[in-house]
Amino acid sequence: MDPRATPPAGYDPLFLGTSVPLPRRRGGGATDLVELPSTHFTVLLDRGRRLAAATAVVVDGARLRDLPRSGDWRPDPRVAPQDQAGEELYARNDLDRGHLVRRRDPVWGEPAEAARAEADTFTYPNAAPQASAFNQSKELWLGLEDHVLQAAEAVRRRLAVLTGPVLAADDPLYRGVQVPRLYWKVVAWAAPAPAGVRLAAVAHVLDQTPQLGSVDLQAASARAALADEPPPLGPFRTFAVPVADVADLTGLDLGPLLGADVLVVPAGADRSGARARWRELRSLADVAVGRRPVP
Repeated sequence: MDPRATPPAGYDPLFLGTSVPLPRRRGGGATDLVELPSTHFTVLLDRGRRLAAATAVVVDGARLRDLPRSGDWRPDPRVAPQDQAGEELYARNDLDRGHLVRRRDPVWGEPAEAARAEADTFTYPNAAPQASAFNQSKELWLGLEDHVLQAAEAVRRRLAVLTGPVLAADDPLYRGVQVPRLYWKVVAWAAPAPAGVRLAAVAHVLDQTPQLGSVDLQAASARAALADEPPPLGPFRTFAVPVADVADLTGLDLGPLLGADVLVVPAGADRSGARARWRELRSLADVAVGRRPVP
């Protein structure tokens, strides 16, 4: 029987035993997103930007499988070519195709199921253009993702992981695609509670904005455009942030994740200075700092 005879169910909002819905644009309507379900995850595609606005994957730490990388990036046949940024964005430059749903996160379950999930992560709507230079801060971002997965596997815990770019109006244009400078990730799990379980969540933001003044940035962007090179991107910086700030940055409704945040934000903190509440991470040892203990 063809394993594709039945379409993949995609992200399961009840996977944690309590509802964690897919993100939606605040207000929805004509500006809402196209759902692309795959094995254990769903991509929410913004066709106007030709990139995902969000992805959501469920991770079963008790059933993870370690499979070799098998995929080559390919278009998603469910989406018109003009609605997804494909090889033409990444060819002949130093941009990385960054997995939004990480290759390893949905790889769990029966062997055929896990292999299908791994292959499903290599469609272009699940890719995002990122700086290729591998620096210490980029290593931290990737190490954070490994840390999340290893923690789930060690305690056989289930996770829901939501990831995406911040699709800002002033993102620089390159080959017809605006290249995001910020990315976000929210990890949720069910923690034991007297009445059963309670939802808990943490959020991080990756910033690859160049550390340049506005005049220098404009000049660097102009030079890149003339040379058909990607816009200037800076060293990766990773921040622990309130889940509410991710919702504000993206315009997404994150539902119960806002109330599940375990980040300690001082009472009466000024929301108008959101970045003042962000804490830059410089090593994985910083991840737990400033967060309430989770049972």
